[in-house]
Amino acid sequence: LQPTNYITGVSPKCDLLNGSGTFRVLVGVTGSVAALKLPLLVSQLLELPGVEVRVVSTEHAHHFYNPAEISVKVYTDKDEWELWTQRSDPVLHIELRRWADLFVIAPLDANTLGKIASGICDNLLTCVVRAWESSRPLLFCPAMNTAMWNHPITARQIASLKDFGYVEIPCIAKKLVCGDEGLFVCVCVLGIVLGYIILIFIA
Repeated sequence: LQPTNYITGVSPKCDLLNGSGTFRVLVGVTGSVAALKLPLLVSQLLELPGVEVRVVSTEHAHHFYNPAEISVKVYTDKDEWELWTQRSDPVLHIELRRWADLFVIAPLDANTLGKIASGICDNLLTCVVRAWESSRPLLFCPAMNTAMWNHPITARQIASLKDFGYVEIPCIAKKLVCGDEGLFVCVCVLGIVLGYIILIFIA
């Protein structure tokens, strides 16, 4: 797999044409309190030479981070529908799928985990996942309350994502704002992503 150097023939309304990075990382963020770490994750990724980053966010994820602290473009469901106005216009979830060399979903909340495992694609992020090319890596980092994690359906859903060829980044246990123990985004996400970038370039 080589980093993509794409896009021709799409509307100038799609700013994915303006990228300059040699390796493109799409970060997905969902409605877990672990989304608080999004600004840090993005800033650390941008420190890697030649890496370009974009973010796709669910509506619920917005509650946990300040968009002003994100120095890259953040795409939402609103962008998906505003971009397309006629048949010749690009479809955002397809353009994002083409643009990215690597998709990292961190955090992946219980709700979105269930959607992806079931094939549901009712927002921008899950549509990108559904359209994702299997030859490119997709990493996911689950994050949820321990009681939710211990529900029997969770293990089945995680197994489904692995069967799809997606790679789990193990989470860590932390005390949550509700006072319970919960599973939070792993602090080694950046190191794992860097490892995949190196492997792809070597390949």
